[in-house]
Amino acid sequence: MGKPTGFLEFTRELPKKRDPQQRVHDYKEIEMPHSEQDSQRQAARCMDCGTPFCHSGCPLGNIIPEFNDAVYEQNWAYAYEILSSTNNFPEFTGRICPAPCEASCVLGINKPPVAIEFIEKSIAEAAFEHGYVTPKVPKERTGKQVAVVGSGPAGLAAAAQLNKAGHTVTLFERADQIGGLLRYGIPDFKLEKWTIDRRLAVMEAEGITFKTGVNVGVDLKAKDLLNDFDLVMLTGGSTVPRDLPIPGRDLKGVYPAMEFLSQQNKRNANLPVKVDHRGEVYADGELLATGKNVVVIGGGDTGSDCVGTSNRHGATSVTQIELMPMPPKDRAENTPWPNWPMMLRTSTSHEEGCDRHWSINTKEFIGDENGNLKALRIVDLTWKNENGRMQMVELPGSERDVPCELALLAAGFLHPQHNGLLDDLGVEYDERGNIKASNYQTTTNPKVFAAGDMRRGQSLVVWAISEGREAARAADIYLMGESMLEAKAVSMIAVE
Repeated sequence: MGKPTGFLEFTRELPKKRDPQQRVHDYKEIEMPHSEQDSQRQAARCMDCGTPFCHSGCPLGNIIPEFNDAVYEQNWAYAYEILSSTNNFPEFTGRICPAPCEASCVLGINKPPVAIEFIEKSIAEAAFEHGYVTPKVPKERTGKQVAVVGSGPAGLAAAAQLNKAGHTVTLFERADQIGGLLRYGIPDFKLEKWTIDRRLAVMEAEGITFKTGVNVGVDLKAKDLLNDFDLVMLTGGSTVPRDLPIPGRDLKGVYPAMEFLSQQNKRNANLPVKVDHRGEVYADGELLATGKNVVVIGGGDTGSDCVGTSNRHGATSVTQIELMPMPPKDRAENTPWPNWPMMLRTSTSHEEGCDRHWSINTKEFIGDENGNLKALRIVDLTWKNENGRMQMVELPGSERDVPCELALLAAGFLHPQHNGLLDDLGVEYDERGNIKASNYQTTTNPKVFAAGDMRRGQSLVVWAISEGREAARAADIYLMGESMLEAKAVSMIAVE
């Protein structure tokens, strides 16, 4: 512990953000530069708390007090050594993780928690700046060939760990660029894509082979995949969006959020807007919010990303509606510390301009004579607890139409795409439609493993990295009978 009285002397401070009225005109990350001394002061707030609940609050089991102490001592090399032992990509989680570790911080019981996410990003950036991030090529190869299918955070983490174990790894991606959700789901103003390219260059130098534009199951048949590789790791994510099958759903102007977001990421990269994040042709053409009344249906992070992107397009108005009631402004009583708190969260996109409404149900999409969306028919709800279950009830007389030329469905994802590769492999599905596996090993073929959203369902990037790491260790044991890869030593407090 670097400074025993640090939590008494310093307040929680995060990097300042660019003015909302200025940053909506570009797609650059919104945080302004900070100094290493800023990180040092924040690391000094870490307490000698005896039992560091932040360990179990983090899906990766990051060793947080130890890297905080190293940052306080300005020993950036050691801080990165500690952090990278549990997290392959701290430059990603340091930017886009909701920081469940901070929700479990002991200091957070009665004070603002330690700024762990900010410190994590600081460590990662210092490591790249000072040259601590270098390719680590395995000294020996095992002779085992491993295919990883899907290049999102779970696939990248699995590939990195399997390569570290000495296996020869080929990572397949059906889109035109590596990165999955990181590349084509998360806006650049939250995660600029040079951060991905920087890491990919290191992984490629370590011996990992990346193959883009390969739709495994179509371009490379399932039987050939099994014949050509000793092990297959499925990390294709949860890609089937939750739809809203109400009247008018087929009108021009009603689209899935990910189609809208991935198009803008392609524009930012100067790539043609022809093929989507799944490697499929955009069926609806180019989607722009410019000059339109936009309604985002769904109150989560993806919906927030649609808000920020719509503002940058120059939308006439942006409204976000959510089916569930408005969360409390402070931690709800039913999610006490150290659990992930149910509470109202305001994103940087909301700060840029957005009308937010809760307890709203969408009844119908209304079109004009040409089949274009012109309005949404919505109704207010009230929620009642009946026999321990929340039931929604429409408020009489509250039904109304609101102008809308672009409706973005941001209600989450159901499960991975079944037809094609997964069905051809004959994998089983659980009750939610995800791949059924035991210790990441599928129940139908012992040489096929699954990790990330494809196995556990839609979740956080930090969970995907954790899944990839854990699945790689299980796969290594299957291939070699044992594994020297790191194992997560703590259990995770539930984060929904």
